[in-house]
Amino acid sequence: MSLGLLLLATASGLSAVMAFAWLLQRRTGQSGWIDATWSFAIGAAGAFLALAPLDGGAPGARQVFVAAFAVAGAARLGLHIIARSINAGEDPRYFELAVEWGADFPWRLFWFLQIQAGCAFLLSLAVFLAARNPVAFPAPTDIAGAVILVSAIAGEAWSDAMLARFRATRGPGRSVCMEGPWAWSRHPNYFFQWLNWAGFAVVAIDFSGAWPQGWLAMLAPAFMYWLLAHVSGVPPLEKHMLASRGDAFRAYQARVNVFFPGPQKRL
Repeated sequence: MSLGLLLLATASGLSAVMAFAWLLQRRTGQSGWIDATWSFAIGAAGAFLALAPLDGGAPGARQVFVAAFAVAGAARLGLHIIARSINAGEDPRYFELAVEWGADFPWRLFWFLQIQAGCAFLLSLAVFLAARNPVAFPAPTDIAGAVILVSAIAGEAWSDAMLARFRATRGPGRSVCMEGPWAWSRHPNYFFQWLNWAGFAVVAIDFSGAWPQGWLAMLAPAFMYWLLAHVSGVPPLEKHMLASRGDAFRAYQARVNVFFPGPQKRL
């Protein structure tokens, strides 16, 4: 398979999958399925790009290593979103879009999800660049990347578990979770999701100069930070939390970092 055909097949597949996610949302009225589908799609696209035989040979150890992490991270997140969505109401971010777009919501959502397919394609290219690094495996960057990727998947799972436990057990006076990683970052799940892409970038980098293309993988964590911290993650969620939690969330904002974990501020 040629590189051009591989990339075209990946982009077309992602577009089709997000069209399916749109149909699923229209059938169920639940936008949580969109994020789950997007997560699974990135994992599948990343594994496909990592393992597809460009030279006709069997996948190498690094290709399998990278594909396994792409699938593991995407599957964990996707399954978590499904479990959370089954008994939950509408995602507040998509609810805001429905209110803003009004009668145009269905078709504007369709094109919005096609943009998400493009974002997924950009991110999956980082997996491709990591998997195709030609230096001998394992390199020091592979080891460092593996540590980062394991930490990212485990940290995101920890964040989600602590928030789920808080929601199940909170009392009337505990309206904002500050347990575990939520005491260090207001959005630790987003931080660990960003860290996941930093891990793929580290694997892609080659300091010897044999794989200069690998540096392009740095675009993935840069893009994901911009997306999560400034566009579709933190801003709409914090707007919702301020509306629903009021002064308790304002106090939380004053004490805890918004994205990158750190010690609480003294007031």
